[in-house]
Amino acid sequence: MTGIQEPEDNFRDKLATIDQQGRRLWVYPTKPVGKLYTARTILSWFLLVFLFGAPFVRIDGNPLLQFDILHRKFFIFGFIFWPQDFFLFVLITIAFVVLVILFTAAFGRLFCGWVCPQTIFMEMVFRKIEYLLEGNGPRQRELDHAPMSAGKFLRKSTKHLIFFSLSFLIGNTFLAYIIGTDALRDIVTSSPTEHMTGFIAMVIFSGVFYFVFAWFREQACTLVCPYGRLQSVLLDANSIVIAYDFRRGEKRGPVMRGQDFSQRGHCIDCDACVKVCPTGIDIRNGTQLECINCTACIDACNRVMSRMKLPPGLIKYSSYNRIAEGKPLRFTPRMWIYTGVLTVLLGLIVFFLVSRSEVETTVLRTTGSLYEELEDGSIRNLYTVSVINKTAETLPLTLEMVQPQGTLTIVGPPLDVPPQGKDETVISVQIPRKQIFSSNSTVIIRVMQGNVEIEEVRTTFVGPDPREHHEEKNDDHQENDND
Repeated sequence: MTGIQEPEDNFRDKLATIDQQGRRLWVYPTKPVGKLYTARTILSWFLLVFLFGAPFVRIDGNPLLQFDILHRKFFIFGFIFWPQDFFLFVLITIAFVVLVILFTAAFGRLFCGWVCPQTIFMEMVFRKIEYLLEGNGPRQRELDHAPMSAGKFLRKSTKHLIFFSLSFLIGNTFLAYIIGTDALRDIVTSSPTEHMTGFIAMVIFSGVFYFVFAWFREQACTLVCPYGRLQSVLLDANSIVIAYDFRRGEKRGPVMRGQDFSQRGHCIDCDACVKVCPTGIDIRNGTQLECINCTACIDACNRVMSRMKLPPGLIKYSSYNRIAEGKPLRFTPRMWIYTGVLTVLLGLIVFFLVSRSEVETTVLRTTGSLYEELEDGSIRNLYTVSVINKTAETLPLTLEMVQPQGTLTIVGPPLDVPPQGKDETVISVQIPRKQIFSSNSTVIIRVMQGNVEIEEVRTTFVGPDPREHHEEKNDDHQENDND
């Protein structure tokens, strides 16, 4: 008997975290140790500093990142985007999705394991607190199955108190990304009765994050996250993923003292890779949608290989074709297509960003108003002028008539548009009848800041049909001739 076993192939018939009766199997992963875990820890601290600090960072007075849905304003790296820039927001979103698809086709779910906020918070914050208070994975399992005692109650209550406090902090930070740090400071420093809506939002966000990190955990990745569900259509045999080198590792089995590895696989079936997995899978079964590419199994396996005096890399970043056929990473036609689409989208985004006006002026005829015929025979229309200022300075603006010849008068308040703000006024446009050649003609208005032209805006001018006017004049001439 060699103890070498054939690998089971029924893993796709079940979930690692659900038993035969459909009950959840709680995962108690062993704490990873290794170079990749250390690198992920260092990266996670940078990302956490960015996540908590970004709403407080200002560029020219604007937040670095803020998604102010309530006021329909978005700040991305200090640039403000209004609803008029929504097409840019859509382009950026599409480019981001294409980038994720391209990145996944080439490098698998690297994003999930190294950058995703869910993984960062779960594995680098909440899980580490759990290790600190309750011990490593097996000790946590023992504690959960032990009867309630003063020590267990103290550990559990302390853990959940810290978990909720952290969730409260995350929820407030998340809220700051929406309403801004100034509004958040008002909510935090005032009585809840003065900001009941904000207070309720804060409680809901805190509760959702506490639920996710204290109980829902890996199920957010395996059951909810759409990115994980799309993995099967985004990956192919050339994608770089966390992979088990089955050619080197099989046939696996427990190792005997002094056993020669030249006649068997290098995998000693110690399950170290399974014990550290935060989603409870066995990576030796191949790529699975539950795998978040956290690299914990690589670190665990490399430590075992080191003890066995075998080379590391039995589990590693690699593609199926590279392991099975020794082929190097290849840029597939699908990757070329994704790259082409992404290049076009990025080119469009850069073009629109560079050519984007810092002032957006809209001139619309005042709702419900009709044209007015004046005693001198000219026609007058009323307009509502709305100006959005995307700069960090107050803009005192004036308006000039460009075409056709006529008179423009500001009848509302002067236009002093605040920085990153909006201002409105009402104007009248008066055009001599002889300059009107259609009942619905075009008017061009110039927006000026001092002597500097900001932009020209077109709008419509409504008046009587010029043909009726000529007919009336002809009738008058005919009556005069008859007289």
